[in-house]
Amino acid sequence: MKILGKNYEVRDVFESFMTVPDCIVVSKNKIGTGHGEAKFYVSSKDPMREFYGGKGFDSKCFLLKSDLIGYMNAVKNEYLNPTQAYAGREDLPLLWKTRFDHIRKLDDIIFFNIQDQTQIVGERGYVNSKDEGYGIIREISLPLVSYISAMKLTDNADKDYFYWKLFVDFEAIEAKENALVYTYGKKKDQKGLKPVPKKQNKEIGYARIGQGKYREQLLEECPFCPFTKINDERLLIASHIKPWIASNNKEKTDPKNGYILSPMYDRLFDRGFITFTSDRKLVVSDWLSPLNRKRIGLENGAFIQALPMDDARAKYLEFHRSSVFHGIIPE
Repeated sequence: MKILGKNYEVRDVFESFMTVPDCIVVSKNKIGTGHGEAKFYVSSKDPMREFYGGKGFDSKCFLLKSDLIGYMNAVKNEYLNPTQAYAGREDLPLLWKTRFDHIRKLDDIIFFNIQDQTQIVGERGYVNSKDEGYGIIREISLPLVSYISAMKLTDNADKDYFYWKLFVDFEAIEAKENALVYTYGKKKDQKGLKPVPKKQNKEIGYARIGQGKYREQLLEECPFCPFTKINDERLLIASHIKPWIASNNKEKTDPKNGYILSPMYDRLFDRGFITFTSDRKLVVSDWLSPLNRKRIGLENGAFIQALPMDDARAKYLEFHRSSVFHGIIPE
């Protein structure tokens, strides 16, 4: 893997995603009350320590500015139209811009160290840090709808680094939006949230209704899965390129913002384990194990001849590569 011109070898991928909890984010982002602490629950202690270097580890991690920009673009709709009762929800639209502008001024790579919290008894493993990179995660993450993936890399000097990438859980946000609006023009009560404006509710309702037409139009352009060639509509999924929850109302029902895929490939694409270049080449995430790639038959750089491509889809794919895909597009 090449990152900013430097070669790294992928040594390991952490077995699970780390959901950003309410307790570690800054006060404006919190859903609950209280100040909380900066300790981040990772997993049970044994797998955490095996991955990061043993009991009492002090491990060097990094974030990429490009990833943080991708995260902020992906989470923008949640900042502007919150689905949760954030303490600073009135300020979140302005905070999105302030935080985005701050990220754009950062270095391309942000290093920070994390420490094993050995003082905590029990089986749960925690890390903490006083470094800027860790502080950025606490500042920009919206809790319960954000998560971190971690990968262990080794450079030419045989030194280990831990690549952290912050993602938006689009499924979690959509589930919370559905909990707010469960019938046309109505809102499920949720403590601390203002009523959903009637106009916004109506727009959500129209977008939902438009999903049937979206699928029909998409099937006209993409009548089969480009991987499996299956053309039985009952076995196919209309998959958004730019996720539904991150799209505006026009994008939600734009057939150019989608592909028809078989369920397994829909899941791979939807969760960011595969993406495509504008010249129809497949990009496979390093977060997917080589064994599972072989089982599925995924080959990096494979030309997917039947994949529909045009200028509009290429534009939507830019978002998918920067804000959904788990990994780095090869240089």
